[in-house]
Parts: sequence; structure tokens; C-alpha cells
Amino acid sequence: MTNIFKQIPIPIAGLMLGLAGLGNLIRPYGSQYRYIAGILSTLIAVLLVIRFLIDRENFLKELENSIVASVAPTFSMGIMILASYIIKLSFPLALYIWYGGIILHGLLIISFSSRFILNFDIKQVFPSYFIVYVGIVVASVTAPAFNHILLGQSIFWFGFISYMILLPVVSYRVFWIKEIKKPALPTISIFTAPAGLCLAGYMNAFPEKNLLLVGWLTVLTLIMATGVVIYLPRMLKVGFYPSFSAFTFPFVITAIGLKLTIKFLEEQFGNPLLGYSAQIMEVLSIILVLFVLFKYLGYFYRNWNRQQSQETEVA
Repeated sequence: MTNIFKQIPIPIAGLMLGLAGLGNLIRPYGSQYRYIAGILSTLIAVLLVIRFLIDRENFLKELENSIVASVAPTFSMGIMILASYIIKLSFPLALYIWYGGIILHGLLIISFSSRFILNFDIKQVFPSYFIVYVGIVVASVTAPAFNHILLGQSIFWFGFISYMILLPVVSYRVFWIKEIKKPALPTISIFTAPAGLCLAGYMNAFPEKNLLLVGWLTVLTLIMATGVVIYLPRMLKVGFYPSFSAFTFPFVITAIGLKLTIKFLEEQFGNPLLGYSAQIMEVLSIILVLFVLFKYLGYFYRNWNRQQSQETEVA
């Protein structure tokens, strides 16, 4: 049984985050769907904690890889979102968990920066770098639920400025230097996440909105989402890797950001602009999260069968 937990890949935290975000996205269709997604997300979080506790040495060793280390903060992002699920159950507990997610993410930023930014190598840069520095904007998206608008606004500006700095660097690495191996190819889908996340964070954390900034983030979101959707078939063809988790939250948060923007534009101009784009991203995000979930279930089933066979041979 211990060996099974040791096989839990760190990138599955991305699926944990995707499920947590999806729960909020599909909440209008029924609270039961939200809680099903939340429970699945929580189970993955528990599995990751168990993996860390029983296999700490190998767990930390995996974080020496820049891709794995840059994906790891999806765990703290997921914690921030899951905290919002239990606000009605216990606001103080939810608030402390939310604080914990923010603090953990901050520590991961410091750790990642000291290891990979101070020893910068452009070939070690991947789209997952956005997760480290822009991912904390999840706190901006959830800030109103915890009555911390000012904190959410401050974190938004950190994430937005980080995004503007990283965008040309990561783009240069991916489209000019290239040389991205198959297991890391799905991380290209993360390109759609930071714009959508910043858009959702801005819409939630700022009661008074700047139309130019809303427009800029919306255009970026649409461009990135369109590019990733076009490239999606090629990424899916590489076969399953734990990095498939990258197909979940980027699409979920893009759909959330666009839905919030549509609501704002309708209030301002009385015109349902971008409606179809949000609906398309919503449907696509649901399909992709379920697809990745079943792919992971198949991955664990195969590993479990392999382990059972090995144990039978030894016996």
C-alpha cells in the first residue's frame, strides 16, 4: 500500500486545482456538482500530503526539477480555492486555511526563485513558471469571500506585473528556442491561465474597474485561449503524462474570467459581448477536467496492476 502512495506524481496537484476551480465554475448548475468536484479535489490533496509524509526524501528530490517545482504551487492555489468551500461550515477555519494557502504559495515563490531564478537558465524556463508567480492571484479571485479586498488587490498587482515580465521571456523560450520534450509539451496549455486568472482576479477584487485594463486582459485572454485551443490536438497526441494536469485549471479559470467579464460588460453596455467564447471555454474545461481525471484513474489502475503482478511473482 505504501508503494502506491509513493507513485502519486506531484503534477496531479494541477488536477486538484482544476477540480476545485471547476466546482465554482459549474456551481450555477447545482451545488451538488460543486461539492462533488470539491470532494475529489480534497481527496487528491490528501493523497499528496500522504505522499509527502511517507516519501519526503524523494518528494523533495523531485522538486529539484524546474518543471515539477514550478507546477507544485498548484497545490497552494487549490488550498485557497478549497478554503472557500467551507466558509458556511466555519468561517474562521476557512480563513486560516486560506491564509495558509497564501503563505505556502509565498514560500514556494521564495524557494523557486532562490533555486531557479538566481541560477537562471533559459532552457529551464517553461510555461509553468507562470504558476509560481501569477498563480497567487487565486487569492485575488477568492478575496471577496474572505472580506480581504485590499489584500486581494495587492496580490493582483504582484501577479499582473509578474505576468507582464514573464510573458516575453516564456514566449521566447517556447517559440524561439523550442526544444521542449514530449512530457513537458502539455505545459504549453498553461499560456491561457495567467491572463484568465488576472482577469478573474481583477473582476473580483476591484469594485471600480478600469475599462482599458479590462480590455487589455480580455484581449490577452482570448488570444492565449485561441492559440492553446488550436495547439491542443498536438499536445493530446503525445500520450498521457502527469503533465496532462495542465489541461485543467487554465481552461477553467479562463472560462471563469470571461463569464465575470461578460457580466460586467452587460451591466455597462447592456450587450452580451463574448458570450459564445465563455460558453465554449466552459464546455471545453468540463470535458478536459473529466478527461484528465479518467486518464489519471487509468494511470493508477495500471500501476496498481503492475505492482500486484510484481508482488505475486515475488511470492
